[in-house]
Amino acid sequence: MQSSNGRHRDGGDGSESSAERHEDTGEYGAASREVRYEDPWYDALASGWGELDGAGAPAPVPAARTGREGAAVRTRDVYLEVQRSPAFQEVRSRYRRFVVPAVALFLTWYVGYVVTATTAPGLMARPVAGAVNVAMVAGLGQFLTTFVLTWAYARHARLRRDRAALELRWDTQELTRGARGGAS
Repeated sequence: MQSSNGRHRDGGDGSESSAERHEDTGEYGAASREVRYEDPWYDALASGWGELDGAGAPAPVPAARTGREGAAVRTRDVYLEVQRSPAFQEVRSRYRRFVVPAVALFLTWYVGYVVTATTAPGLMARPVAGAVNVAMVAGLGQFLTTFVLTWAYARHARLRRDRAALELRWDTQELTRGARGGAS
C-alpha cells in the first residue's frame, strides 16, 4: 500500500499497488486503481516545522495561542499556590522519606554485590548447597530485593500518600475550574 506522500507502507518494492494486487471495487462498482492512505499523523508535518516560506527559508514556528491568557495566568497561580501548600509539601515529604533511603539501600546492596563479585571471587564461589554458590544466592537476592522494594513502594504509596494526593488533585481541579470561570 502506498501513502499519500508516495512512501510504501507494506514493505514491498513498490512495483504494484495494493489496488493492483486486490481488485477493489469502489462505490460505483469500478475497480479503484488509485489508493491513497490519508493519515494526518503519518503524512503531515507539524504546523510550521520543516515547511518553507515563500523565500525558501524555514517558516517560523507559530506562537502559542493567546486567547485565554488571563485565565491561564490565574490557573498557573493556582498550581503555584497548591505547590506551596502544606498538604502538597507533606505528600512530597512522605515520598522523599521513603524513596531516598530505599534507593540508597538498594544501590548500596547492588554495588556491594558487584564489588564483591569482582574483588572476592573465592568468596562468591563458595558452595552453599550442592551446585548453588554464594554468587547465585546473592544474584537471586537482587531479584527478590527488587520485588520486595516494588511491593513496599506500592504499599507505602497506598497507605501514606494516595489519599492525600487525590484530595490535592480534587482541590486543584476545583480551584482551576474556578479560575477559568466555571469552564471545564
